[in-house]
Amino acid sequence: MAGLSRADLFARGGKGAALLVAGPALGFVPEAATADTFPDGDLAYARLFVTVELLALDFYGSAIASKHFDKGRLADLRHARADEKQHYDSAAAFLVSAGQVPATATDIDFSYPRGSFVSKRAIAGLGVRLESIALGGYLGAVEGYESNALKQLAARAAASEAQHLSVFAAEVGGRRIGAAFPRPLTIDRVSGALDAFTS
Repeated sequence: MAGLSRADLFARGGKGAALLVAGPALGFVPEAATADTFPDGDLAYARLFVTVELLALDFYGSAIASKHFDKGRLADLRHARADEKQHYDSAAAFLVSAGQVPATATDIDFSYPRGSFVSKRAIAGLGVRLESIALGGYLGAVEGYESNALKQLAARAAASEAQHLSVFAAEVGGRRIGAAFPRPLTIDRVSGALDAFTS
């Protein structure tokens, strides 16, 4: 699809996908189930995080390709990108287990503000913004998810996103250690924030 609207994000995904067998490394091990087994809100959050993580993967790919970072920081970026891939795989596995088809990189065209990748500082500033959205979204999902297993996964993903955020915060001269209690974001706030990056 050329873009992704808020309605697309919350609409029920396609049916008929084969069950994805995901290992414990993905965080979510799906059980045989139908879409009706899972609350609509949990499915909406999973679709949201598929989009969040696809955006993160796209961003990290561009940041790494920019050649603005030294060898040590590139290793951090590659590690963060690998983390985001695991987050994506976990959310996608949940959707597949519910009989839905998760979005992939070919389904969404992302766009960024002009000059987002012209310098290390510009990339880091965008990284702070994107990782703040991801962190807030996962924290919001700790309350928003109905399934306790998914709440735990959201908390674990939030811890990972906070680490990524600290790397970029240091690059822009901010505090590497952030707030003691970062603020959660509602699913609507995260969805609205994603609108700025989907064309």
